[in-house]
Amino acid sequence: MNAALIVFLKELRESLRDKRSLLNALLIGPLLGPVLFVILTKTLLGREIERAEKPLPVVVIGAEYAPNLIAALEQTGLERKPAIDNPEAAVRSQQVDLVLRIPADYAEQWRAGKSAQVELLYDSSRREVNSQLQRLRSMLYGQSQLQGSLRIVARGLSPELTRPIQIAERDQATPQARGALLYSMLPYFLMLTALMGGMFLAIDATAGERERQSLEPLLINPVSRSDILLGKLGAISVFSLCSVMLSLGAFTVAGLWLTHGPMNLPVVLNLNFAVKLLPLMIPLCMLVAVLQVLVTAFARSFREAQTWLGLLQLVPVIPLMLVTLLELKPELWMYWVPLLGQEMAALQLLRGAPVGWLETSASLLSTLTAVTLVFAITRRVYASERLAIAA
Repeated sequence: MNAALIVFLKELRESLRDKRSLLNALLIGPLLGPVLFVILTKTLLGREIERAEKPLPVVVIGAEYAPNLIAALEQTGLERKPAIDNPEAAVRSQQVDLVLRIPADYAEQWRAGKSAQVELLYDSSRREVNSQLQRLRSMLYGQSQLQGSLRIVARGLSPELTRPIQIAERDQATPQARGALLYSMLPYFLMLTALMGGMFLAIDATAGERERQSLEPLLINPVSRSDILLGKLGAISVFSLCSVMLSLGAFTVAGLWLTHGPMNLPVVLNLNFAVKLLPLMIPLCMLVAVLQVLVTAFARSFREAQTWLGLLQLVPVIPLMLVTLLELKPELWMYWVPLLGQEMAALQLLRGAPVGWLETSASLLSTLTAVTLVFAITRRVYASERLAIAA
C-alpha cells in the first residue's frame, strides 16, 4: 500500500501542475451544468412570464361577424391584428403565430341558439406557439362557458343541469415535487461531471504516459502492478469526486438563487440534498475512474483516448432516457443497477421523497460490485507486458 500511496501522490502532483486537468476538473466540469441550468431556466421562464403578462397578438379574420365575442376576448388580453390573405400559408411560413377565423354564418348560428364555430390556425410543430395557443383556447373556452350558462339561465333553468358531475381536483404534489420537474436533468449533469472530473487525468495516466514513454520505466519498478493501478485509480477518483462536490455546491447555490431570487421557484437544493446524495456518488466516482482507466489502457495515443472517453460520456444518458421515455416508477430493482440507482435516488431526493436504507444499500452494493469486477479486468490488462507498448 505504500507503493500505491506513492503512485497516488505522484499522479496528484502531476495533475495539479497540469492547468488543463485543473480547469476541466475544478471549473468547466463542475460549473458547466449549473451555469447552463440557470441561464436556460431564467431565459425560458422569464420569456413565458413576459408572454403571459403581455397582450396576446392574434390575427382575426371575420371580426365583423362577432363583434361582441372579439370585444370580450380583448378584455381578457387579446390583441387583435388585422386580417391577412391566405392565412394558412402565413402560418406555415411562420409569418404569424395564431389566426382566429370567424365564418360568415357565425351571427346566424348564434341567433338561432346553435353552436357557432370558430377556427384556430396554428403550427403545432413550433414549440414556442404552444403556450400562446393554450392561452387563446382558455379565453375561448371561458367565453363559451359563460355564454352557455347565460343561455340556460335565460330559459329559466339552472346552469348546473349541463354539469351533472362536478370535478373537484385535489393535487397531491408538493411544491418541491412540482419544482423538481425543472431539475430533471440534474442527475445527468452530475454523472457527466463525474466523468469529466477525472477524464484528463485518466488519459494522461496511461495513454499520455505511453506516448511520453514514461509508462515503461514506471512498470519495470519492483512494485506490484495492482499497487500502481490502485494509486492511479485513487488520484482519478479524488479528482472526479472533487468535481462532483463542486458541482453539487454550485447547483445548491443556483437553486437557492432561483428560489429566493426574482424567479421564486418552489424548490430548494439545500445542504441536506447534497449530504444524502454524496455517499451514493462516491462509489460511482470509483466506478467511473476504473472504467476510464480500462478504456484508456487500450488507447495508443492521447487523441484516441479522448475519442473513446468522449463516447463513454454518452453512457449516463441511457438510464435517464429509459426513465423518461418509459415513465418508470421508482422500484427497488432500479437501485441494483449502477448509474440508474444514483439517478433514481437524485430524482427522489429532488421531489422531497425519502430514499430508504434498503435502496441506499442496494445502490452502494451494486456499484461497489461493479467496481470490483471492472477492477479485476483492468488489473489483468495492467498485468500484460503490452501495456507499455506505444504502437
